[in-house]
Amino acid sequence: MKVVAIRVFIPSKDYEVSKRFYQSLGFEMERASDDLSIFENNGSTFFLSRHYNEDVKTNLMMQLAVSDIDAVYENLSTLTDFDIKYQPIIVEPWGRVIYLTGPSGELWHITQFHPIEGES
Repeated sequence: MKVVAIRVFIPSKDYEVSKRFYQSLGFEMERASDDLSIFENNGSTFFLSRHYNEDVKTNLMMQLAVSDIDAVYENLSTLTDFDIKYQPIIVEPWGRVIYLTGPSGELWHITQFHPIEGES
């Protein structure tokens, strides 16, 4: 088996709000259907679904690996029109992370990994 991609389907309570939120984070949106959009940034993609399922939302966590977590944090601080929650950047042994709860209650671990010793 050779995997080409893995993409998650994220439920949304308010589809229009969630679409605006992910575009504000820096994702490009492509309409897939009336109830589904594909979001992309630098080759990484996910689906946003108009349908909401509390069980899925409650158990869904995603990691978003970024190259500049400080820029992400600064961007998040400007998104005052959205009902989101996040903490200041936390330093972990493996990198730095922001825990973000999106507008539908979805949990993101936005992570910038520490470089591996010997890599540039």
